[in-house]
Amino acid sequence: MAGEIKRMIDSIIDQRAKGNVTVALATKTKLIFKGLNPDRFSGTSPDDPAILAKVRAAAAELGVQLQARSVSNYVH
Repeated sequence: MAGEIKRMIDSIIDQRAKGNVTVALATKTKLIFKGLNPDRFSGTSPDDPAILAKVRAAAAELGVQLQARSVSNYVH
């Protein structure tokens, strides 16, 4: 499914920033240093397994819990 990388990156930024713009920008910068530029992903970006793993690793390093997407969210 496309867009999972974008959803995960947005979740990392939102959880760390908690509404603070400065923390959001700092988090985006940290992700860029880790090779994950948030501006390069959209809701239609393909979900590359290698990049998904990289996002999960970055989340763990930043102390963020990513919630698994429920199968019930998918349209059949």
